[in-house]
Amino acid sequence: MHAMVLERAGAPLRQQERPLPEPAAGEVRLRVLACAVCRTDLHVLDGDLPEARYPIVPGHEIVGVVDALGGRVGELRLGDMVGVPWLWQSCGHCRFCLSSSENLCDTPEFTGCTRDGGFATHVLAPAAFCLPLTASQAADPEHTAPLLCAGLIGWRSLRAAGDRAPVLGLYGFGAAAHLISQVAVAQGRSVYAFTRPGDTAAQQFARSLGAAWAGSSEEMPPEPLDAAILFAPAGELVPQALRAVRKGGTVVCGGIHMSDIPSFPYRLLWQERRLVSVANLTRQDGREFLQIASALRLRVSTRRYALADANTAVADLRAGRVNGAAVLVP
Repeated sequence: MHAMVLERAGAPLRQQERPLPEPAAGEVRLRVLACAVCRTDLHVLDGDLPEARYPIVPGHEIVGVVDALGGRVGELRLGDMVGVPWLWQSCGHCRFCLSSSENLCDTPEFTGCTRDGGFATHVLAPAAFCLPLTASQAADPEHTAPLLCAGLIGWRSLRAAGDRAPVLGLYGFGAAAHLISQVAVAQGRSVYAFTRPGDTAAQQFARSLGAAWAGSSEEMPPEPLDAAILFAPAGELVPQALRAVRKGGTVVCGGIHMSDIPSFPYRLLWQERRLVSVANLTRQDGREFLQIASALRLRVSTRRYALADANTAVADLRAGRVNGAAVLVP
């Protein structure tokens, strides 16, 4: 197999040839058909996540075909097409796992962070944490891969924003926002998109997906928001979003890492505004969202890269040169 390996934080990815791994009991080996590049991968590369282990193969938005089975893998069979998300495995017995909150597990494993991920030709995954794909999703790995984190974390963030949020702001219009904005529009919400100042291409892209308004993150929206979701990892946007939401509104921080939030006057939070975060995802999130994505036939915008060009994909994502999602196709 071939893999793009991060030997230490801050280093470039290096291509390595490795022996094919053999799945242990409960695991399957997948031949990777596509793996999207997520902003969380940038945090792994930069050393922002204390749980990351190095050396590591990044990548946690994986579509693959089962090509080897360990023992006790349930119903999975050779040739099955599945998705592998960020949550590689949870313990199953801590208080959070036992209360349907496996995303908050005390001893989790994360794909491409604590376990080798999908920037490779092959990857191991626990059979119980592989997500089933619809026939249309299995037939289009490149456009399905971004659903497995950008879509899932967007879905969990949208649920955290609440059903009673008909006017929704999205700060940072990248892979997650371009997917979940379509879900929100289909639900009858008005979506306001906030981009980097001067990024007129992203603003036009947002409008093409149904956004009622698109502008700079430094602007105030034309009307107060019922809720705002922050996908951009910029802490300085938190006070700005609190200014933009109405009384009783919610601001959701949708990323795994964010720069420090600056101090702000209590009055921005007053009047029962809420500031919340989302963490990771559950398998139920995955099953729900993949069905919704299939039913809505979401438009998934991608830019394809060869596996060997992973460093270029990372650089393009970091510089904001990708509308939608970058996807590695071995």
